[in-house]
Amino acid sequence: MKILGIESSCDETAVAIYEEGQGIAAHQIYSKVALHSSYGGVVPELAARDHIRQLTKLIDQSLTEAKLKSSDLTGIAYTEGPGLIGSLLVGVSVAKSLAYSLKILCLGVHHLEAHLMAVMLAEPKPSYPFLALLISGGHTLLLEVQSLGSYIHLGETLDDAVGEAFDKTARLLGLSYPGGPELAHLAESGRAGQFQLPRPMLNKPGLDFSFSGLKTHVMNLARANQVLEDPQKRADLAYEFQEAVVDTLISKCERAVKQTGIRQLVMVGGVSANLRLRSELKRRLRDTDVYYPSTDLCTDNGAMIAYLGYLRFKAGEQDGDLVIRAKARWSLS
Repeated sequence: MKILGIESSCDETAVAIYEEGQGIAAHQIYSKVALHSSYGGVVPELAARDHIRQLTKLIDQSLTEAKLKSSDLTGIAYTEGPGLIGSLLVGVSVAKSLAYSLKILCLGVHHLEAHLMAVMLAEPKPSYPFLALLISGGHTLLLEVQSLGSYIHLGETLDDAVGEAFDKTARLLGLSYPGGPELAHLAESGRAGQFQLPRPMLNKPGLDFSFSGLKTHVMNLARANQVLEDPQKRADLAYEFQEAVVDTLISKCERAVKQTGIRQLVMVGGVSANLRLRSELKRRLRDTDVYYPSTDLCTDNGAMIAYLGYLRFKAGEQDGDLVIRAKARWSLS
């Protein structure tokens, strides 16, 4: 099977081809950071319009990279949701039209499930069951993954996703978009112990998260200490914010390991590329095997869509009609 994957859930336009027995044969991502940076975040209408401009180009580039013709494809998988509805509709429309013209399989897949399965494209791979921490700009979830399609919900954020908290805090500190990587870079020159920040919800039972109060605390400290006027203070506060987030995430993971007895943890999503989080997970969860996708598969990408499509096609699934469906909200359960 040769599966084309189309990812257009938010601001990245991405296309990849997964070939059975060979792995990822092509992997193309078009970043829109320059397009959105002057606005300080993603503008949904601009994102959707740029998907229209870029998608067919990336499909052609992927076929060239894989040394394939469109007639060689077995099926097309696309992100059906969740995401920005305008952006999703572009991907759905292109996928269904192309699949219809080629008379091949077509299937909409879940964006978050694709993130979970991206770890299976790296070595070593976890075995079922495993715990999964899915952390991105729009989502913070802690799950028990029993098998493909079988997920037990353990915890989630009650307000801001962790990636969203990074971006909003970066903006408070005067950093440019995308803020998460900028804040992590600034934190490298920060000093420990200069500011005190809370660890949200660690004193409460359960595995849910909350990050909006942490962001507000940073705002109050920044104003009270004139942080924006002092580069070192700004780095110190960035350092402490990152430490608070990392400590909170890992503490919840430790609690989940103890609660379930499962000693395999998968960390996926854009924030899983954070180096401080990775190093602390390795240090603190010594008796737990921790797995990540490769760095280029942490953020939104077509490879994870193509691979999940392959798994679902192998299970006998496909769209049964030509109706254009997209889901802005779609529970993983």
